[in-house]
Amino acid sequence: MEGSYRFKAVATLSILLQFTICMNPSSCSAAEANSGETNTQFIKKSCHATTYPRLCISSLSTYASKIQSSPKILADTALSMSLETARSAFTTVTKLSKIHGLQPAEAAAMSDCVELVGDSVDEIQRSLKEMEQPGGGGLNFVSLMNDVETWVSAALTDDDTCMDAIAGLATDGKVHRIVRRRILHVAQMTSNALALINIYASTKTALS
Repeated sequence: MEGSYRFKAVATLSILLQFTICMNPSSCSAAEANSGETNTQFIKKSCHATTYPRLCISSLSTYASKIQSSPKILADTALSMSLETARSAFTTVTKLSKIHGLQPAEAAAMSDCVELVGDSVDEIQRSLKEMEQPGGGGLNFVSLMNDVETWVSAALTDDDTCMDAIAGLATDGKVHRIVRRRILHVAQMTSNALALINIYASTKTALS
């Protein structure tokens, strides 16, 4: 009985202390700030393993409270942002391909880019859907992640091929510069996403 009483007393005191702390706004704010700082530090540390760390940090830090310290959520978020960027680029390139007055070589290159960026969008979408699968561990997880990495790599190849097509044109007009800038951004975002996927895959595999 005495041991039970002491346990209840300690538990009650702990609850009261937590309540007292939370009644102090500055204490609660400090705790939340420390948590946010820790989450941001995790993103920064992970992003240093990417090819474009500054872009990685700036694009993902906004989602620190969602990502926390989860390599899976970090990879998912990076891939989702890559998809959003690719879709936006696809819309832009499609509109620019319909501009009147393009030379035959320009029109052909733009048409190729529309198809290539469209393929890139599809491949990133497939990767995201695959990332949503439970996967488990062991060989099933390895196979799943190999598929994801293959599709994201294919998306990067499509982006590079589009930029090569535009770079091969004799002229360097405003339309070409816009397309290169948009596709380059997609490629950088996708490259970062692939690096973070690799980190997640290696971490998960090591723990299996």
